[in-house]
Amino acid sequence: METFRAPIGTHDVPPPASAWWEDALGRFAGLARRSGFGLLISPLFEDVAVFDRGIGATSDVATKEMYVFTDRGGRQLALRPEGTASVVRAFVQHRPPTPWKVWYATPAFRYERPQAGRYRQHHQVGVEALGSADPALDVEVIALAARFYEALGLRQVRLLVNSMGHPECRGAYVALLAQYLGAHATELCEEHRERAQENPLRVLDCKRPACVAVTERGPQLPDHLCEECRDHFATVREGLASLGLDTTLAPRLVRGFDYYTRTTFEFVSDALASAQNAIGGGGRYDGLAEQLGGPPTPGVGFGSGLERLRLAWEAEGAGDPAADPRADVFVVDTTGGQRATTLADALRRAGLVVERAYDQRSMKAQMRLADRSGAAVAVLVGPQELAADSVTIRDLRGAVEGAQVSVPASDVVAAVRERVTER
Repeated sequence: METFRAPIGTHDVPPPASAWWEDALGRFAGLARRSGFGLLISPLFEDVAVFDRGIGATSDVATKEMYVFTDRGGRQLALRPEGTASVVRAFVQHRPPTPWKVWYATPAFRYERPQAGRYRQHHQVGVEALGSADPALDVEVIALAARFYEALGLRQVRLLVNSMGHPECRGAYVALLAQYLGAHATELCEEHRERAQENPLRVLDCKRPACVAVTERGPQLPDHLCEECRDHFATVREGLASLGLDTTLAPRLVRGFDYYTRTTFEFVSDALASAQNAIGGGGRYDGLAEQLGGPPTPGVGFGSGLERLRLAWEAEGAGDPAADPRADVFVVDTTGGQRATTLADALRRAGLVVERAYDQRSMKAQMRLADRSGAAVAVLVGPQELAADSVTIRDLRGAVEGAQVSVPASDVVAAVRERVTER
C-alpha cells in the first residue's frame, strides 16, 4: 500500500519538538496582550487582489511565489503569503475604533525553493497597529519584537533600521535611482538588468553580490528624505535608544513589499549564516488601507517566522532542543478498574501535568514508563490501596528518590502538590 509523506516544502512538528513552539506562542501572546494587542483570527485565503494591491502585483512574491487558485464558484483566490494585507483588509471591512492593535499567529504559503528555515508553508507571529502616525507607535511595535526575542533567550540579535519616506520624497529618490541603475545596468545581476526600471527599489532588496556592489555606490534613500520624514525617523531611533535598543542604519533595507512607508526595520541573527539571517521585521504602511478600499489610515507592524527563530535559538544554544516536556505525576494502576482514570482527572483539574499507562500493563512495565516520563512522583494503586481507599506516593527524583508514603485517596492532590513543589 502506498505511504504518504508531507508535501515538499512542508514539515511536521511532533512532540517533543512542538513544546518549543507552544512556549514561543505563549510568550508572544503574553507580551502582545500586555502591550494592548488583541488576537485577530482571519481566513487563510483571500481574494487575490488583496495581496496584489497590498504587496505589489509586480513583486516576486506575487509573480513567482503566491499560491493562486480558482474555487468552484469561479473566484480567484490566494493562500496568504504574509500577514499584514489580511489584517488591513479586516480593518477596512469592520472599521473598528482606532488605534486598532491586533496580533496574529498563522501559517503563510510561498512557492519557493525549500531550504533551512524557509518552507512553502511556514508559520508567522506578528502584530499590526492601525490608526496613528505617531513615531512612538513605531517604537512600541519594534520594542515588542525585541522583547520577544529576549524572552526566547536570543542574544546575538541586531536591529537594522531605515526609512522609506513618504510617496513624494521617495518618488524623487526612485527617479534618481532609476537613472543611476540605467547607467550601470550591465553591472547588475541578470534578473535585474531587465527589471531595474520596472521597480528600482527591488534592486536594493537583491542580495546578489553584483547588485549589492552597484547599489552601495549609488544614491542612498536616507539622504533624500524630506524634513518631515527625517524628523519622524530620528524620533523613532531616539525612542529605541531610550529603551536601550541599539540600531544600525541600513540604507538598502526596503523589505520585499511595495506597501512600506517611512520606518522599515529588520532583526538579524549573527548566529545564522548571513544569507538567511533575518528572523523578523516590518515597518510602516500608511497607504495600505486606501489601496484596499478604506479611508486613509496609517499603520505599522512586524512579522516573524517561527522556523527561522527556532534555527537561531538552536544556533545560539539558548536551550536544549531535545528536552522532553516532563510530567509532574505518573499514575500507576494495576487494579484494572477506573481508579487511574479518576485519579488522573482529579490531579489534572488541580493544574498538574499527569500521565498514565494503558492496556493493563504490569507494575514493572508501568514503572518504566513512569521513569521515562520525567515525572517527579508516581501515584500507585494496587489491590491493597483500592481496598483501603488509599494511594501510595513514590518519589521518582531528587534526594529522597524511592521514598514512598501512603495517604488517603481524598488527600492525594494536596500530598502530590507538596512533593511536586519541592522538586
